[in-house]
Amino acid sequence: MIYHLVEWLGFPGPLNVVRYLTFRAGASTLTALLLALLIGRPMIAWLRARQGKGQPIRADGPESHLLTKKGTPTMGGIMILVCMTASTLLWMEWDRPFVWTVLFVTLGFGTIGFLDDYAKVTRNSSAGISGRMRLLLEFLIAGAAVWFISRQTGTTLYVPLLKDVGLELGPGYIAFGALVIVGAANAVNLTDGLDGLAIMPVIIAAATFGIIAYLVGNFVFADYLGVRFVRGAGELIVVVGAIVGAGLGFLWFNAPPAAVFMGDTGSLAIGGTIGTLAVITNHELVLLLVGGLFVVEALSVIVQVASFRMTGRRVFLMAPIHHHFEKKGWSEPTIVIRFWIISIVLALAGLATLKLR
Repeated sequence: MIYHLVEWLGFPGPLNVVRYLTFRAGASTLTALLLALLIGRPMIAWLRARQGKGQPIRADGPESHLLTKKGTPTMGGIMILVCMTASTLLWMEWDRPFVWTVLFVTLGFGTIGFLDDYAKVTRNSSAGISGRMRLLLEFLIAGAAVWFISRQTGTTLYVPLLKDVGLELGPGYIAFGALVIVGAANAVNLTDGLDGLAIMPVIIAAATFGIIAYLVGNFVFADYLGVRFVRGAGELIVVVGAIVGAGLGFLWFNAPPAAVFMGDTGSLAIGGTIGTLAVITNHELVLLLVGGLFVVEALSVIVQVASFRMTGRRVFLMAPIHHHFEKKGWSEPTIVIRFWIISIVLALAGLATLKLR
């Protein structure tokens, strides 16, 4: 909105900086951060008043959570979504379809997460809406988004580290892209189990794909790096800036001991956002590296369930894997900070694939 207002004025004097993506990305970050800090406490108070007992705690989870996390309100993801959306709309160019696509997925998955959280709170149970229904809705939203994206970027799956090497998937790309988005959303959801554990890796992964989007959206940089140029992708750094700002603002209140949990409202939404960024930038496989922490969390659950069903034995003391380390005696802050470090290393490795071709 601000871009078009300043454009109407003819970009006078110092306001000419609004032309630049980097300025609007920074402004989007600060706007979302300040907005989150402003509305954070009133929103937490409102959620606590509405929910009473707060988020239901898993009976089969770590015993300490029944004491340390009981009564903490959930649905804090609403704060992230409000701040992210408002900041994006304020600083984006409104004629950029990729930005609208990301917002469509983010708000769509956020709505699914909200329905799941609402069911948990009203029933006072850790079980929300049925898994089948949730996955069906997620795939419908993701499939529609990938169909639209593929009309702009094609249906080729590009291979990291190899210049101009890709697999033409045809119509199958829609199913593949939808799987990437849904998988990312649910992997982040599984990671969200300790105070501050999920939000910082999400910020790191989003910032990484913001850099990738800026580079692939610039013909000169894309040509130099040997990656596929995606017209209009650069504008996505405004969305990423909003995610980073809203995420940092949320972390202010989610830092141990958390005053609020993001819930499925937040984890599904921002996980779906990261998956969509990967699809738009044609870096779906790089997401496996950048989001490696989320992949390991999801795999730990799959391995645990498969092992127990086939052999009756558990591989981990508890899944997802962050609970395994809790059971081994690691303190919550230790797990969180070490997982943050791993996320930073994986993000740097993911960025390195841009040049190693």
